[in-house]
Amino acid sequence: MNVQKKLIFSYIKLKIYSLSLISKRRAAQYAFKIFCTPIKNGQPKETPIFKNAEKLELLLDNIKIRGFRFNHPQAKKILVLHGFSSYSYKFDNYINALVQKNYEVIAFDAPAHGQSDGTTLTAIEYKNMVHKIIEEYGPIQYFIAHSFGGLALCLAMEQMQVSSNIKIVLIAPATETTTAINSILKMLHLKIEKLKTAIYNHIFTVSGHHPHWFSIRRAIKNIPANFLWVHDEEDEITPLSDALKIKNDKVSHVQFLITKGLGHSKIYKDEVVKNAVINFLES
Repeated sequence: MNVQKKLIFSYIKLKIYSLSLISKRRAAQYAFKIFCTPIKNGQPKETPIFKNAEKLELLLDNIKIRGFRFNHPQAKKILVLHGFSSYSYKFDNYINALVQKNYEVIAFDAPAHGQSDGTTLTAIEYKNMVHKIIEEYGPIQYFIAHSFGGLALCLAMEQMQVSSNIKIVLIAPATETTTAINSILKMLHLKIEKLKTAIYNHIFTVSGHHPHWFSIRRAIKNIPANFLWVHDEEDEITPLSDALKIKNDKVSHVQFLITKGLGHSKIYKDEVVKNAVINFLES
């Protein structure tokens, strides 16, 4: 972690702790806003295939979100969803491969990410974006989602009529929101149980759901699609331990590919993983 990031984390930790001494509720509201604010590392760099992409736009809760469409029209249509603090440009290797396999590819930058407007992103907003894309550009038979995009996709699919012909690839998905909250608080060295409870209560207030509801393990049992789940043993962002609970559940429509040494971000850039994903989609 560089000096600038260390200073930012120190400031956030101090402010959350100071607010918690005054009001756990105010501290929880601030913490939740921070959790929903992506880290931006400069302007996303456009990759070659995006130069010729068809530019798309949608309005979601008065926020303009921007996307891209490739190889339209085709019988096979796939939606690619990025993770938190990421953007569509990072998936050019998948888009190139999918176009070569005669897929129509759609990719949108979530609110507050990439080319889209906004300052924060919640799982509910990302879920609603998925619904809006399918409504405008569907039907869509295939999906690839990384990290936070995986949680949003599963929450969206759970609320739709989904057939067993649908194929979904989850790459290092954000499996359990409770795990994410605990990890962030641990990273900030904030071991205040009452603060965690206040954050949980705030999430229920703004969403109508407790944090345990924001769970792929819970949702995936209600989605009869055919899943490929790709996860790395050394993922420090979305731990494999959460994924293994689903593996141990023996959900019949989910198959797993466990890798080693790729972590959370290298995994979707890996050529072997990419080929396994394409083979799954084509099978």
